[in-house]
Amino acid sequence: MPLPFVKMHAHGDDFIIVDRRGLDDPITADIARRLGNRHTGIGFNQLAVVLDCEDAAARIKFWNPNGTPLATCGSATRGVADRLMHETGAESIVLRTDRGLLTCVRESGQRVSVNMGEPSLDWAAVPLAEAMDTRTLPLNGSPAACSMGNPHCTFFVEDLAVIDVAALGPALERHPLFPAGTNVHFVQVLDRGHIRLRIWERGGGVPLGSGSCCCAAVVNGIRRGLLDATVQVQCDGGTVGVHWAGEGGVVLTGSVEPVMQGCAYL
Repeated sequence: MPLPFVKMHAHGDDFIIVDRRGLDDPITADIARRLGNRHTGIGFNQLAVVLDCEDAAARIKFWNPNGTPLATCGSATRGVADRLMHETGAESIVLRTDRGLLTCVRESGQRVSVNMGEPSLDWAAVPLAEAMDTRTLPLNGSPAACSMGNPHCTFFVEDLAVIDVAALGPALERHPLFPAGTNVHFVQVLDRGHIRLRIWERGGGVPLGSGSCCCAAVVNGIRRGLLDATVQVQCDGGTVGVHWAGEGGVVLTGSVEPVMQGCAYL
């Protein structure tokens, strides 16, 4: 079965979009794993399946390259929004994800912003295995935790260059404190409006960037009193902007760029 796709990236966070509006959804965990393999498939950090929706321009389902589903992806949401806004000529669009209804807006240049919704700060919503203050977890390094529709754990470090993300990330992802696993961030605060971020992504490894991880890292930094409301987040693949006023939705803004289009065979 031929499966048309478009591949895009946002500050190095690469994803493929499969538009199935008006069609069936053939994606299963096995197919997502096959497509996500960077040697025998297409390769991606996330797969976004675009489906019909009654109360939004489209509904998006997300998959990790290991075949696990996820509720949200800031980069791929902005990529889908970019394509659909080009299609219709609109300057804004509302998309439905498992995170809820997300409003996306065309910004100057090739940038798109998305309101990722309000972060969940309670221990049960992250989720954590037991009740505690999510601003300071009882782990070495005293990280903070929150959820952006998926779980996040943020370590604040003095020198990011000495952190071996690939070595530390897997054990932290699967730590018993996180019954659903977690994304893991390592953050060096450069100043109150600028951080350097490296990521271990749940179900994906070390990406060049991640929209939801950027949002969560800024939220946790603001909660710890380290950051202002608007922050530039420098990832391995580029820089995005995050704004959070301490309540309400978190707004993620950055460029999205097409890479290729093609046809996979299932």
